[in-house]
Amino acid sequence: MNKTMEINAEKARLASPEPWKQWGPYVSERAWGTVREDYSEHGEAWEHFSHDQARSRAFRWSEDGLGAICDDQQRLCFGFAFWNGRDPILKERIFGLTGNEGNHGEDAKEYWWFVDSTPTHSWMRWRYMYAQAEFPYARLLDENRSRGRLDPEFELSDTGIFDDNRYFEITVDYAKAAPDDYCIEMRVTNHGPEAAELHVLPSLWFRNTWSWGRDDARPSITAKDGALLADHHALGQMTLVAERNDHQLLFCENESNASRLWGAEPSARAPKDGINDRVVNGADTINDDGTGTKAALWCRLSIEAGDAAVLRLRLSPSGSGIDSSWHSTMAARHEEADEFYADLAPASTTTEDAMILRQAFAGMLWGKQFFHFDVQQWLEGDPAGPQPPESRRHGRNREWMHLNNADVISMPDVWEYPWYAAWDLAFHCVALAHVDPEFAKAQLLLVCREWYMHPNGQLPAYEWAFGDVNPPVHAWAAMRVFEIDGSKDFEFLERLMPKLLINFTWWVNRKDAEGNNVFEGGFLGLDNIGPIDRSAQLPVAGHLEQSDGTAWMAMYCLDLLEMSLVLAVHNKAYEDVATKFFEHFTYIANAVYDRGLWDDEDGFYYDVLQADAGWRVPLKVRSMVGLLPIVATTTLGVATLAALPDFAGRAAWFATNKAELAEHVSRMHSREEGRGQLLSIVSPDHLDRLLRYVLDESEFLSHHGLRALSAQHREHPFTLNLQGMDFSVDYEPGESTSGLFGGNSNWRGPVWFPVNFLVIEGLRRFGRFFGNDHAVECPTGSGRMLTMNQVADELASRLVSLFRNDESGRRPCFGREERMQTDPAWHDNLLFHEYFHGDTGAGLGASHQTGWTGLVANLIMGS
Repeated sequence: MNKTMEINAEKARLASPEPWKQWGPYVSERAWGTVREDYSEHGEAWEHFSHDQARSRAFRWSEDGLGAICDDQQRLCFGFAFWNGRDPILKERIFGLTGNEGNHGEDAKEYWWFVDSTPTHSWMRWRYMYAQAEFPYARLLDENRSRGRLDPEFELSDTGIFDDNRYFEITVDYAKAAPDDYCIEMRVTNHGPEAAELHVLPSLWFRNTWSWGRDDARPSITAKDGALLADHHALGQMTLVAERNDHQLLFCENESNASRLWGAEPSARAPKDGINDRVVNGADTINDDGTGTKAALWCRLSIEAGDAAVLRLRLSPSGSGIDSSWHSTMAARHEEADEFYADLAPASTTTEDAMILRQAFAGMLWGKQFFHFDVQQWLEGDPAGPQPPESRRHGRNREWMHLNNADVISMPDVWEYPWYAAWDLAFHCVALAHVDPEFAKAQLLLVCREWYMHPNGQLPAYEWAFGDVNPPVHAWAAMRVFEIDGSKDFEFLERLMPKLLINFTWWVNRKDAEGNNVFEGGFLGLDNIGPIDRSAQLPVAGHLEQSDGTAWMAMYCLDLLEMSLVLAVHNKAYEDVATKFFEHFTYIANAVYDRGLWDDEDGFYYDVLQADAGWRVPLKVRSMVGLLPIVATTTLGVATLAALPDFAGRAAWFATNKAELAEHVSRMHSREEGRGQLLSIVSPDHLDRLLRYVLDESEFLSHHGLRALSAQHREHPFTLNLQGMDFSVDYEPGESTSGLFGGNSNWRGPVWFPVNFLVIEGLRRFGRFFGNDHAVECPTGSGRMLTMNQVADELASRLVSLFRNDESGRRPCFGREERMQTDPAWHDNLLFHEYFHGDTGAGLGASHQTGWTGLVANLIMGS
């Protein structure tokens, strides 16, 4: 760590005992259409609470907003609403299609970006493009409904609404003068050819905690000298002040409009949509007494063509105004953010890569959301609400009655996935550890706490089905976070180790049907990658022995082995644990070959369908399933073995007395750095055979990373006939054309960051073992020989190139979005998609800063 890093102001805030992260961007872009807001009889979350209802209906568990912030318990929220004078409703939240409306599943249909953020949120920047014409809600819905899975999605830009540049570019900057004192500047640029008016409504509202019969303490927002004073019994007072004095104060209640929604008697004269109805329709739907639980400053900005208007605000407990401290804070926090990221990036980083890195971290930091869900309360219902249908007690998440979450958590995507997912979160932490290791460690510990982890040891997968099975990557993430943080927080590993042991035991007891060390797992996050839906009942009696499930467990063993060895240096008792995982890994690695997951003729690993009738069929699909054994690799150096003689002795005994099992842990290699030992499912000769597929551009290797499925299946689909039915897999480089696993995700050809990242790590471990003594042809057939580390570098560079300008100045991730490719106002606003087209690199799936794609920052940093 250099001297500049030590004195950086943002680093000092991270180390400070002051609660600098008490306030942040913890408000999701979408709270409607979520499981926790679904009180329907049959679990129809998308339909039960729609976008159309969101402006009128109080949320039970969380809030959403535009560029919004709140405290870490989401008691008070601040955000923006906009109106161009033409839309039928205020723009208070991002619009998108539900999973049942989009031809490729749920999809946000607007353009916004998380441009910048420090880890304490002392500085943040948010950007939104708002058209001046009426927003085409109905057209977006009708056009996408009429399209099939073979058709492209119909996007907002396809409507022509941004033609002639008739739009506002809205940029909001946040800067903290103190942990709870936010200076705010909004800059609106009129890109259109003529003057235009924009209505801006900076808004304060309390999350509704008083309507459910569990807490009758009602907060209030009142008028005070042209400002808004929010008073909460636990949070205290916060005041929103504006520099301008030409605004109007509007008040309503954050309560449902029962009359509009259900034809019932209203509970409040001015319900949640009262401000909307006043601004858009001129209705008498606000509280005239200047008080409420939701309020806004109604500002009208008239902006000439090409000009910009600025709105300055301050949200603080003291009611401070837009004074000299406001201006100095804005300048200082921006400069400090520049310093923080300049210190973070390696010296060799280009200007473009530094921008990619910074926006990747910004997306993940803005992706921290307050997530609130008490499953027992949700199933039983609230005292003030109607009794939930009896069918819900036998429906979704009924076996997770213990789960009670009310925390700030890193989300995969704040619109499409505004809930945590266990394996996504592990990857997020590995990236976030570079900017906020304490947050990364706290997240990994949190998901293993007793109010998250099931009593049986399973980790919660995701809100739609906590009992589904995600890959066991938390031990891997813990070790990487520990290393990124300087390999010094042994207490963190000791706190996590017992919980991971419980989780490991759950896997062994529940996902190894025959006790033969080959694992089933289920869909394991890879959705539709196989010919059979791996999360559903098989079409024949039997089970699927999974190459990837077994590789994940072998990797789990090695990660727990590494963790045990690190802890054993300080506590010799962990040498016993290390030996256990050393041996367990050999049993799993050996079973891969005993059970025929390795096909020696093809030189590839496959899933095998084991029928109860006794027959076995390998599913010969060349996919990421067969590449994941590469990740179950580590090395032991002579220094480690010398420091732990008891473990070394037992390992040596095992190698001598269990020779039939020790093949996978007894490979040795000597080079200048010393003698090393390789522990791997994949032997060096098998690795070379696998890499011929991996590095073949007609198979896995694309210009922008590794495809999840070999492109060979484009011309040669795999087909399996079972019980008179055909199950097939063919190469689909883009959005899925299959309804398997809901049809809204695709592992049949696109490039995914998490598994690419793990394969790169696996190759680097082989590189650590061989050094420069082993090389392969890359790409296959090119005659160009590269070492394992050089291959890893090549793959990393191809992944980063998704976001870089190519030789023609186009970013592959933008695909066919011409405005993003060619318009300077759009071109440097990056999106970090869920996955990427296997042929073109165009971004697909969830578009707004999916957390694991933020791993691009690690690749730029070389770690």
